[in-house]
Amino acid sequence: MVAERVGTSQSTVYLVAKSFATQGGRVVPKVTGDVEAMVIALACSQPPPGRQRWTLRLLEKVVLLTEGIPPMDHSTIGRVLKRGRLSLT
Repeated sequence: MVAERVGTSQSTVYLVAKSFATQGGRVVPKVTGDVEAMVIALACSQPPPGRQRWTLRLLEKVVLLTEGIPPMDHSTIGRVLKRGRLSLT
């Protein structure tokens, strides 16, 4: 089974296959280098008033409101920050 071989769920395999088929054989990444840079810049910025630091869930909420950054969940944001060798602690 493909899902087991790549270490993911069957629903993820289905969604990727569906995306591949509907986009003419191209899988367009949601997180490009520009998007990564914007998320990292946001995480390095001053947190909102009343907050001492950023959390992944807080970043998730702000990303939803930020133009130019596609919606992404906190786990995706965490992976982006990890790739950029950035820690919120």
